[in-house]
Amino acid sequence: MGRDTTLCMSLSARPGHFGSRFHNRLYALLGLDYVYKAFSTTDLPGAIGGIRALGIRGCAVSMPFKEAVIPLLDTLDPSARAIDSVNTIVNDGGRLTGANTDYLAVRALLDRHGIDPTTRFVLRGSGGMAKAVVAALRDSGFRHGTIVARNAAAGAALAERSGFAHATALGDRTAPLLVNVTPLGMEGPDAGALAFPEAAIAACAVAFDVVALPSRTPFLAAAERLGKPCITGHEVLVLQGLEQFIRYTGVTPSSAQVADAAAFART
Repeated sequence: MGRDTTLCMSLSARPGHFGSRFHNRLYALLGLDYVYKAFSTTDLPGAIGGIRALGIRGCAVSMPFKEAVIPLLDTLDPSARAIDSVNTIVNDGGRLTGANTDYLAVRALLDRHGIDPTTRFVLRGSGGMAKAVVAALRDSGFRHGTIVARNAAAGAALAERSGFAHATALGDRTAPLLVNVTPLGMEGPDAGALAFPEAAIAACAVAFDVVALPSRTPFLAAAERLGKPCITGHEVLVLQGLEQFIRYTGVTPSSAQVADAAAFART
């Protein structure tokens, strides 16, 4: 790292290591003079001003900053406008553009896995990531789905905005496509929780869990045992990080390089 090194960064309430390891590994594999660092802040306007003033090329944005950062930017990419949420900032000579690569990753994965937009779905969750997934489903042409959220106000607002149904409890609901966008199954206190009942998993055609740590949640483990195709949170994490990398550097790594960096980042 020297005086000409380009800096990229992340802002999060609780910085993790995946993004730093993923991006820095790709920089090393491609011989790019970049470095990526993770930060937290209690002064969001100051942090964004620093990105602009210091010429920091890119910044990943995590909760609780995804919506609060919007008024501090110059413009929004269509991916961020679709959900009023930013997880990526690109600095072009002091002009800051906000994008949402979670939204882009989910849209790409729905297409990559060949999920027919006529498929009916049930989705659990109403938080920031749920906004990205629901908007991706809507904009990919899905029309028949139910958003299940214990937070009645947030769930109803998300459903109304996207044209889907809403319920406050899962009950015996099932659908060909089940999507978990809650912490159920995530490392920590909910690690052993099953996002959907076994009966619902047995009746589905595709299981999609955005939880990335672990990549094989109890929900997906049950779906695999029952022979169901799965879309994992690890896929979302890697694809959204790759989109950020390309936007920051203008370089598209090979599939082998991406796989190497993803494996390195998880160790």
